[in-house]
Amino acid sequence: MSSFDRHPSTVADFDEARRRERLRETRLGHGWRRWRRARLVGLRIIGVLVVAMIVFGQYWVHDVVPERERLAQTAPELLPVHLPADARDWDTAVVDMVGLGGVNAVPTAMALPVLSRLGVVWAVRYDNAGIDTKVIAEMIVRAARYGNVRNIVLVGHSMGGIIALEVARHIHLGSDRRLVAVVLDCTPMDLDAVRPENRSRGADLVRWVGWLPGARESRLLRFAVEMSARRERFAQRDGLFFDIDFTAAREVSAEVLRDKIFSRDAASNGLIEAQFLAIVAGGGAADLRALGKPNPDKRNPAIVFIRPRDGSRDDVVDVEYSHKVLIEHSGGVDGTLSVVRPTRIEHANPIQRPREYNEVIEAQVLPFVRRYQEANRHDPP
Repeated sequence: MSSFDRHPSTVADFDEARRRERLRETRLGHGWRRWRRARLVGLRIIGVLVVAMIVFGQYWVHDVVPERERLAQTAPELLPVHLPADARDWDTAVVDMVGLGGVNAVPTAMALPVLSRLGVVWAVRYDNAGIDTKVIAEMIVRAARYGNVRNIVLVGHSMGGIIALEVARHIHLGSDRRLVAVVLDCTPMDLDAVRPENRSRGADLVRWVGWLPGARESRLLRFAVEMSARRERFAQRDGLFFDIDFTAAREVSAEVLRDKIFSRDAASNGLIEAQFLAIVAGGGAADLRALGKPNPDKRNPAIVFIRPRDGSRDDVVDVEYSHKVLIEHSGGVDGTLSVVRPTRIEHANPIQRPREYNEVIEAQVLPFVRRYQEANRHDPP
């Protein structure tokens, strides 16, 4: 005989109705008679908020604070790259600046040794906390005075050209150094020159930075934005869902972590925001007008625009649009504009196409800029 046969009441003790009744008796708020539902909803909300605060606290302590402390110690730097190819050119400095998402122009300037045919070559390393073009201009002028450099040539790649134009205005109008030329490499002269897909990515980041606390420093947010920008490489839309290639996703995430999160030369969210807003502000045309106004003490600088001959090769900037803006403000019979259109370059990629860039700079940019350099040398100090 089984134990259940000997004690039949045991089966009754475990019926479903008694079990459910016991659960109701032990449930939170069982004995509440007034505002029971409202009180339960309030407790659930408090529970969710507590969990959210714990998660936010971990995000703030482990993501935002360390990056904020690091960025507080950054400052713009002017780094030497090449000595002049000719000792007679020690009176001229060529200053290189990179574009959106970049911090350090040294690798780009290293790929362009031909620039040393104009003078000593320096590269700007931006302050990762943001951009102040007046500070950059003053830094260049101080270094020029210290090195007895009289003439300045600025080179800006992509969005770096917008920064270079603003720095040029400060140097030309507010210093005793002579601005010889500004070389723009595939520069978007305003937001309309940025192709729509790239414009939306920048706008998304600025939007996130605008409302999410700590977003200017958050590496987690940067990782999400960079992965989203590369999603075509590992995710394909299948109706309402995405078909994800996890092997490709791991490769992309490793690339983002290496190049954009942990690299010393990766731009912070705050720097990218400042760079993108410089394009949004559309100050390039105003800077061109300022550089083109008659000045009794200084010659107007040369403006050089390097762009692909086939504009469709640049998938970031509508170089045809920028070309038109430059002609409007710096071209014409008495203008200072020279447009160079090599066939084999793409978007501001001298590191990827060093041979093409060096050849076209030597053949077409140097002769044009040298005329302005020599003219400035013959002017009284």
